[in-house]
Amino acid sequence: MAEKKEPSNAQKMFGDFAPTLVDYTDNVLFGQIWERAELAKRDRSLVTVAALVSSGNTEQLAFHLAFAKRNGLTEAELIEVITHLAFYSGWPRAVSAMTVAKQVFPNQED
Repeated sequence: MAEKKEPSNAQKMFGDFAPTLVDYTDNVLFGQIWERAELAKRDRSLVTVAALVSSGNTEQLAFHLAFAKRNGLTEAELIEVITHLAFYSGWPRAVSAMTVAKQVFPNQED
């Protein structure tokens, strides 16, 4: 008997409402793109966090900050990325991102 697999985050969020988006998220984005050998997952996480901060898309930042930690980045490195991006992406975007980071990393020293 096959072990029942826990639903993905995309399945939990959109289920039958947007099955094609769930399929693309699970099978293409996280199934194919994130598994390509040309970049390490740590590097993919670094690029993804930078893109989310730079574009001001903080809605998915909490997930990707935690995912980046699982992929080998430290809290201090991620905070430094956001600080660095303040000068390239804009202060308000960095402050918004840092607000999310502070919620994700509650034990980080100021």
